[in-house]
Amino acid sequence: MATPGRRSSTFSQLLRHGFTDPSAAGRLLEAPELSGVRGDPLLLEALGATADPDLALKGLVRLLEAQPERTDRVRLLDTLLAAKPLRDRLLGVLGASEALGDHLARHPHDWQSLVTYEPRDLHQGVPEFEEGLAEARDPVELRVAYRRCLLSIAARDVCGTIDVAETAGELADLATATLRAALALAEAAAPEDAGLCRLAVIAMGKCGGHELNYVSDVDVIFVAEPERDADERQALQAATRLASHLMRICSETTVEGSIWPVDANLRPEGRNGPLVRTLNSHVAYYQRWAKTWEFQALLKARPVAGDRELGAAYMAALQPMVWQAAERENFVADVQQMRRRVVAGIPAAELERELKLGPGGLRDVEFAVQLLQLVHGRADTSLRSGTTLDALKALATGGYVGREDAAGLEAAYRFLRETEHRIQLYRLRRTHLMPEDEGDLRRLGRSLGLRAEPVTELRKEWRKHSSVVRRLHEKLFYRPLLNAVAQLAPGEARLRPEAARERLVALGYADPAGALRHLEALSAGVSRKASIQRTLLPVLLGWFADSADPDAGLLNFRKVSDALGATPWYLRLLRDEGAAAENLARVLSAGRFAPDLLLRAPEAVALLGDGEGEGGRGVGGGLEPRSRQRLEQEILAAVNRAGTAEQAVYAARGVRRRELFRTAAADIVGSYGTETQPAEADRGALVDRVGGAVSDLTAATLAGTLRAVVRERWGDELPTRFAVIGMGRFGGHELGYGSDADVLFVHEPREGVDEAEAGQAANAVVSEMRRLLQLPSTDPPLIVDADLRPEGRTGPLVRTLASYAAYYRRWALTWESHALLRAEPVAGDEELGRRFLELVDPLRYPSGGLGEDAVRDVRRLKARMESERLPRGADPTLHTKLGRGGLTDVEWTVQLTQLRHAAEVPGLRTTRTREALSAARDAGLMSEQDAAVLDEAWVLATRVRNAVMLVRGRAGDTFPTDVREMAAVGRYLGYGPGRAGDMIDAYRRTTRRARAVVERLFYDSAG
Repeated sequence: MATPGRRSSTFSQLLRHGFTDPSAAGRLLEAPELSGVRGDPLLLEALGATADPDLALKGLVRLLEAQPERTDRVRLLDTLLAAKPLRDRLLGVLGASEALGDHLARHPHDWQSLVTYEPRDLHQGVPEFEEGLAEARDPVELRVAYRRCLLSIAARDVCGTIDVAETAGELADLATATLRAALALAEAAAPEDAGLCRLAVIAMGKCGGHELNYVSDVDVIFVAEPERDADERQALQAATRLASHLMRICSETTVEGSIWPVDANLRPEGRNGPLVRTLNSHVAYYQRWAKTWEFQALLKARPVAGDRELGAAYMAALQPMVWQAAERENFVADVQQMRRRVVAGIPAAELERELKLGPGGLRDVEFAVQLLQLVHGRADTSLRSGTTLDALKALATGGYVGREDAAGLEAAYRFLRETEHRIQLYRLRRTHLMPEDEGDLRRLGRSLGLRAEPVTELRKEWRKHSSVVRRLHEKLFYRPLLNAVAQLAPGEARLRPEAARERLVALGYADPAGALRHLEALSAGVSRKASIQRTLLPVLLGWFADSADPDAGLLNFRKVSDALGATPWYLRLLRDEGAAAENLARVLSAGRFAPDLLLRAPEAVALLGDGEGEGGRGVGGGLEPRSRQRLEQEILAAVNRAGTAEQAVYAARGVRRRELFRTAAADIVGSYGTETQPAEADRGALVDRVGGAVSDLTAATLAGTLRAVVRERWGDELPTRFAVIGMGRFGGHELGYGSDADVLFVHEPREGVDEAEAGQAANAVVSEMRRLLQLPSTDPPLIVDADLRPEGRTGPLVRTLASYAAYYRRWALTWESHALLRAEPVAGDEELGRRFLELVDPLRYPSGGLGEDAVRDVRRLKARMESERLPRGADPTLHTKLGRGGLTDVEWTVQLTQLRHAAEVPGLRTTRTREALSAARDAGLMSEQDAAVLDEAWVLATRVRNAVMLVRGRAGDTFPTDVREMAAVGRYLGYGPGRAGDMIDAYRRTTRRARAVVERLFYDSAG
């Protein structure tokens, strides 16, 4: 029995050597099997060098206990202490793999396979593995032999004799040898089937790419032909039986476990198609039916077993089709959609732990490399490698990828693959998840050489490499494009013009020749301007390609650059202010509206910089909307400086154009997000910001126009007090980019002025304001609509306050009380505007609520509008204004609630839809859930209308039919390429729920 002092000394020694449970380790060292070596420093040092010393010691004791004779134990221990290569290999495996420790305990003589240390042992290939499997006579023996070979690979892997790429290659070679052995067993079991057919096994996926994991499905495709004069149908049946038997030999679980599943689902038609086809059948399928991802999968195809001549014929027939895949319509979008589908299928709880499929994971590297191979491999055969790292090296050598980018991706890929290998090696289970247990993380970190703080260092390295992949995997396309039209330093590889055009087409550019001309024009020469452009363009190209119309983005950028290239601040702004370049790229490629505004006055690009809001430099101030007070001050100052009313309104409309651009740019950037700032999560806040900004701007423009008209004809004072009352979305602070300004005009003769004279003056003001705001100009017109006035289009454009009072007292209809809910003074005499509201408040907030007859009137009017005003042929599920669950549904539901309850609930006395909705919820007039459903639908419909205007440059209430325009609307709403269908489904789902609430609250509710 050990003394206390010795126990304490051993305990400390074990701690120093990395044991986490020194007490248990001490007990294991007391085992009789270790009696002769327990104090040997070489043993403790070797155990301490493993990934998990506790696991290694436990495995060693189990292996010694399993030795059948004492002499076997002595021989193992003597060899272990005498031969450092064996000591490092055996203990390294035992400390990294519990599963291989179990194998050694079941097969105690297999440790001897690790003793050999000859040159041929350092890098084994298919012949060596075939030799290692040659004695297997049945599936059980094949499993044992397979694990013995796997033991050899793992030993050299954990000791660093082979790197991660060589390990993956050897695992693929072992799989090749295993498939050959399994096929031989299947043929031996059914020689008559083997005599009827020629069968070839084509490896796909990681096995085909010579980059297999420790535990992975082995993807295959089977192709067969009749042997000599055999009947084709019988030959295919025989080949199918052989293929099925091969799969069972590898996949089925026996007393020795399984080898790995053989997966044939990458075959034509997947699991629904025949397991085995003839070569002609394969060719016919790929020519007529194959999808883009199936050609991408064929990048990895490699014959590995069976009839070599048939395997070579398969490759010769199908490989040319692979290199034509990039010519398919929506090729890049298809590949990217496949990647998104993979990510979407990951459970949310596992997404951040996914080494392979998650963002910044292995699949990102593989997809980026494969996409570039498919784009450029047709013309450059050096790129046609199925192995990711080899292909990445070839892409860098050919100038298709920047060398630094390639080096960063290679380092990240190697780290992620090695991490994945070590995770799988522990229990030989198929997983790609980073472990959560602290002990597992410690073992994993130590196995990767991170010894000081293994868990902390592991997490740090993972974050670093994952970040590199996220940053680079989609940008590999863009930087080399510039080199195709630029002067390069000696030794630098140039992207050939043909390759540049191929890449631009693949990225979504419809006119690659035009794009190259723009690049050359922007970056040619040795000037400082060209130098800055060469720095900016690779990044800008990536942002343009992220949009639905890259050509428009690049063309607009050239136009802006041509207009501002001589100014000293333009390129400096884009280069030095982090947000400006990305903001500009987003705005220029997001549609027509914002670029059109910018190109009319390119100096507004200054707004895209890192502004300081209201306190920003000059009139810039960044993208924060300016207050109505400041807008009015600027517009009125411009009006006062102008010589004529036309010149004054021209200046006011110029301010409006600039501020519309500011608002649109902020909306686009907030909706798209940037690399440093994610998209605005609160979509309602985006809608409120646009509605408030455009409404304030419209009010300030009307105020300036009113001042200009009055000053030119009457001087400082009009003979009648005059006010403009905002109505509809204008009064509700909810104007969109393409909205008309709904208004009422009210006046009151000044003391001593004849009413007829006052009326003539007021009508003259209205007519002149409307004319000036619609004059042909480079600035967008402002349509002033007064159709909500008493008597509609047949009534006078402007009335006195007394006339309004008389009309509303005698003739007011329910719809007019309804419309007045949105009334708010926006320009002119403030006192008159206030008195107008005092006049209409009893109408819009009736004491005691709305009578049942009036409620029925509102409902009838709404029903008639639904049946009569929806445009012919319009889809009622997609019309944002009049369609099911659209703006009108939500607004009328809210407004009916206001008419009924605003007299008693002060919070409902607002012109704003969302504020009234919140007040109704807070007052218990609708449930929180109903309010949330209506709010979501209203915000979404408003955003769709805004998006349509931004994209098309003209207003619309339905989704566009043009494919690119639809994609641009989707991008604004947060849907990536190829997801227009998802966008439409989400819109219909959201508005369908809203309509159900409207049916209950608007049509059925009695209170």
